[in-house]
Amino acid sequence: MGDDPGEGYGTVVGHDNVAPISGLNEDSGLDGQDLDGVADSDDELDDDLAEDDDLAEDESDEDESDEDMSSLEEEGEVAADYIEGLLDIADLDGDIDMDVEGDRAVVSVVGATLDELVGEDGEVLEALQELTRLAVHRSTGVRARLMLDVGGYRARRRSELAELGRSIAAEVERTGEPRKLRAMSPFERKIVHDAVAEAGLRSESEGEEPNRRVVIFPVG
Repeated sequence: MGDDPGEGYGTVVGHDNVAPISGLNEDSGLDGQDLDGVADSDDELDDDLAEDDDLAEDESDEDESDEDMSSLEEEGEVAADYIEGLLDIADLDGDIDMDVEGDRAVVSVVGATLDELVGEDGEVLEALQELTRLAVHRSTGVRARLMLDVGGYRARRRSELAELGRSIAAEVERTGEPRKLRAMSPFERKIVHDAVAEAGLRSESEGEEPNRRVVIFPVG
């Protein structure tokens, strides 16, 4: 080894000359083609890592979806137990079905005529739904958005309100005058808004609960 500590190890930079790195191409056996092969291997490794990341994200999404479904099923079970207890207290008959629609649990009481649990314009049903949501929240600690139906009332009401929304939208389009509907529950207003939007018109809700209502406007 020479006196210069850099000799034999790398590049010695002087004022006028640059010495090549010794042994890189001569002794190591790594020529340009070999280096290209290393680069290609690195690219393949990056692709593999990217695929692994995508797979991990997909698995994470699936896990979250399973957790959401499990939570909704738990909400449905708690709600069903609560409703079953109320039916026993009131000495009423009815079978309880549980389902999940979109991002909410749905509990339905079917089988018997249960008009007393629906009430006029569904007022008793709305109150019972809120009580059931509170029971679920107390049990799970999560604010529930579950829907309660009794005797198929909501399914029938959904059909009636959709037809109402389409009919009033056609009238507003013909007359060019806005139309204000009677007060409705959030469930009912949502159905009307959807029907009006499908007809190509605009609608808004105004007022305060329980007197909040839908107003349908002409185009323009």
